[in-house]
Amino acid sequence: MDFSVVVEYFPKLLEGAWVSLQLVAISIVLGGIFALPIALARISPVGWIKAIPFAYIFFFRGTPLLVQIFLVYYGASQFDAVRESVLWPILKEPFWCAIIAFTLNTSAYTAEIFRGAIQAIPQGEVEACKVIGMTKFQMYRRVLLPRAFGIVLPAYGNEIILMLKGSALASTITILDLTGMSRTIIARTYTPMEIFLAAGGIYLVISIVIIAIFRQIELRQNRYLGTLSIKVPDKG
Repeated sequence: MDFSVVVEYFPKLLEGAWVSLQLVAISIVLGGIFALPIALARISPVGWIKAIPFAYIFFFRGTPLLVQIFLVYYGASQFDAVRESVLWPILKEPFWCAIIAFTLNTSAYTAEIFRGAIQAIPQGEVEACKVIGMTKFQMYRRVLLPRAFGIVLPAYGNEIILMLKGSALASTITILDLTGMSRTIIARTYTPMEIFLAAGGIYLVISIVIIAIFRQIELRQNRYLGTLSIKVPDKG
């Protein structure tokens, strides 16, 4: 094995890692924004309001991420209305198609994590909010959502790690993320073992950093609160 090729192409691997980080960061932020209203609708007592997010979550959790990427990237372009719309400058770009697919996917998983966290809050805390006269908006803003945020952190950190690993699928639509860049380098150097080991090491380092950051946030957020565990949805 010749690891000199890793040294030579390491800057290129870092460029690919930066693209992967952008994909994950943008998708996680947008997915988190969309996930909260989806989760709140999911726990609504009104049947038809609850049915819409249920169908959304069922679809995106029940189909492979790769299929979702292909539906956005290849599927949207087959419609004339899409190609002639103002959205076409975005939908024709592989990077933004990957962002859309990742955002839709992670928002479904994150919504379920948020729903589980909200429902894991002891009923006594909800009753206490009602007793002191809080409106529903005040109850969620001052008590339930901050409380749920502390509960959700371990599972949400796992979701980000899963999205980081899932971002490797972006290479299937010509994006030079870490995996895509690795494949390009391998095509030039014929050193798959060395390059993929280096790429795996970079993914591992990023994962360790994310875990450490969330561990510190969790310790700080829950320093005065008891933590409750919730089940992490399985992407398999």
